[in-house]
Amino acid sequence: MIFGLETKKFLSGFSCEGNPKESRSASSRGTLSKFFRERKSSFCAETAVFGHACCDWHQGSIFSRRAVMLTFLPSPRIMERMKIVYRARDYLVYLCLRILICVIQGMSLPMGYASAAILARLFTDYLPARQELLRENLGIAFPELTEKQRHTLIFRMWRHLFMMLVEIAHAPRKIRECNWPHNARLVGVRPLLSYLRQNRPVIIVTGHYGNFEMGGFLLGVLGYPTHSVARTLDNRFVNDFIKRFREATGQFLISKNEGYEDILRVLENKGTMAFLADQSAGPKGCFVDFFGQPASTYKAIALLSMQYDAPIVVCASTRDEDGDLFFRMHAAAHLDPRDLPEGIGNIKEITQWYTGQLEERIREYPEQYWWIHNRWKEKPRRASGG
Repeated sequence: MIFGLETKKFLSGFSCEGNPKESRSASSRGTLSKFFRERKSSFCAETAVFGHACCDWHQGSIFSRRAVMLTFLPSPRIMERMKIVYRARDYLVYLCLRILICVIQGMSLPMGYASAAILARLFTDYLPARQELLRENLGIAFPELTEKQRHTLIFRMWRHLFMMLVEIAHAPRKIRECNWPHNARLVGVRPLLSYLRQNRPVIIVTGHYGNFEMGGFLLGVLGYPTHSVARTLDNRFVNDFIKRFREATGQFLISKNEGYEDILRVLENKGTMAFLADQSAGPKGCFVDFFGQPASTYKAIALLSMQYDAPIVVCASTRDEDGDLFFRMHAAAHLDPRDLPEGIGNIKEITQWYTGQLEERIREYPEQYWWIHNRWKEKPRRASGG
């Protein structure tokens, strides 16, 4: 609390904005001034990390809301100390992450997968994180499932997420340009490779499905750099570490907040953009069907494809059961704006097309999809009746 109880009682009779009430005399100003002088040290103690308090009177104003809102700020010394504390905290988190990665890399893959199963059981049965949302999403996508089947699917989803972490930690040490066929099988990639070799921009669409990080990793190993959009993490050390990991194999990151011009530059230079296109686009998104329900979806992908003559290729990198650290990289479908099929010609139809393609992939391995996202949180606005 910034003000103590005594302060609140004293200020209750004063106007927050403009000049004081006419009923207040000049002696009231003196009383208030004296009160704040006496309480100055108390204010400093009560505000603690918020800094020292000071009030500014000008042009007859006794106490303004602006003075309260703008003057209770940390002092430069406190700000500097806070920065040091925050940097130390962020670096500690970064060190914990590096230690965790070292521990995972020290495990064999079977041991890592077994640990993933243990953590998945913990999250499913004892730490029910986002259980209500998970069951709601699975009820929308697979209404025919029993409660027991949904519970099993939730466990398998958590296990998949933790297995992803194990695979991402091991991949840079095990997958190289000379041995990648031992870790991946390419399916239907001929159109994708053909587009990548042409002097045209390419848009790759995928979702939080399979090990999507391995898709960009494998393309980088094959010599095809990609650019993807990601939110800059608040922790600078962790953000730089993840950025170095991705860019080591040609996965270049563009800031989600300030990257629109960079996206345009990549496409203008005939580069490759990769988008995770399965999250809610907010109330202004393009509503298309996803598992039979309208879902807000980003329309920028279709707009960029038509504006820059960029083919769209829907890709997925799913975990294969044929072996440890083995993936099926599947270029499932492609759409060339130069040769659009019948029934697909505008923004919404293109958006519906790639969303439907993602749904088909997810139905193949539903346990490898991130059901923890609130995909259907936005509802389409109903047209007002005339």
